[in-house]
Amino acid sequence: MCKNALTLTKRSRPHDSTTNVSSSALKQTVKKNLQPYPKSHIGHFTSKVTTPEQILLKHDRTEAQKTLVAQVGLENFIRAIVRPLNLQLPNKVKFNMNGQGLLQSWEDVYLAERVYTRCLGISKRIYQTHAYTHEPENKLAYFILEEHNERSLWFLPGFDFYVLVFTYYDDQNNVTRVDVQYDQMSFFLHCMGLAQAHAWLVENMITPFVLTWARTYHASGLVNPFTFLLQLMIVPLALIYWCALA
Repeated sequence: MCKNALTLTKRSRPHDSTTNVSSSALKQTVKKNLQPYPKSHIGHFTSKVTTPEQILLKHDRTEAQKTLVAQVGLENFIRAIVRPLNLQLPNKVKFNMNGQGLLQSWEDVYLAERVYTRCLGISKRIYQTHAYTHEPENKLAYFILEEHNERSLWFLPGFDFYVLVFTYYDDQNNVTRVDVQYDQMSFFLHCMGLAQAHAWLVENMITPFVLTWARTYHASGLVNPFTFLLQLMIVPLALIYWCALA
């Protein structure tokens, strides 16, 4: 349990004109109550044990480099993004594709990218980084990857897409693991040229219905997991029965 609440403040860079906040001044600021943090694993991409003190310490030690990399082609891009940190790319790597596949070598990664881009009608990709961040103590670098996709068929629209990339390396600066996270449904909607139609459907048809249901459900005072699961079972059965009568 976290008895002493701390105020999380925006850290200032050494070159900023503002004065650095000391620990004593931090305690004198208006305190904001924070919920206790679990003392257990909370994911691959964050620290295993988290407290307000560790959040402040991590932010003080994190290097947010102003590194911009823009390249055409995945292999060119990967070789470019490791240069600022002097990382090496041995052929063996664990490359996690959004939990849908685990590739074991860079050759497999490049091959998979060449094959599936052709299958999806993508003729050229321009990769660009945003918010390239390095945590040397954790041997971790991560960034937002922007993909500009041009299409090989005239009726398929080009599109931009954003991906989270986490890169892990060892003591010898060899990249050992890469985890890629993205919205897979949104990606394939873009590939099929249905993203705009889907967005219109969600905004104008589904969202008003869901908001009406949420207001009614909340007003009933019966919001809990059991009644929610009961609705998921009853509504399809009611629709099937109604269709059968019709």
